[in-house]
Amino acid sequence: MRKIKLQERQPIWIALSDFYLDTELQANDFKHIASKIKESQYSLEEVKAINKTEVFPVLYANLLSVAGVWSGFEEQWLLAEIIKNLENKNYFLKLRVKFRYATMKWMLVDYWTGVESAYKEL
Repeated sequence: MRKIKLQERQPIWIALSDFYLDTELQANDFKHIASKIKESQYSLEEVKAINKTEVFPVLYANLLSVAGVWSGFEEQWLLAEIIKNLENKNYFLKLRVKFRYATMKWMLVDYWTGVESAYKEL
């Protein structure tokens, strides 16, 4: 597996964290996320994989919370948690995340549609 370049990933992680806020994203949010993707070295498909395997495992619980975070995740905490999660991955954790994502990805479909639309317009 290719070594993850953490510095290059961080703007993507921060932008994707908006998917997990307890708010409804708007057109300007999609434009912001799409611009971060365009500025990165990653394709849209690669960013979807980054979301699934790196951001989702850390933040999915906020989607289930009645009083979840709505104003934004503290960036240093977010980055530290994602890095910690990457360092602690094992087969069973990967399997658990894969199952959770399969059951919860419907919650993100509209967001990806918005981001893809904004991405095409850039």
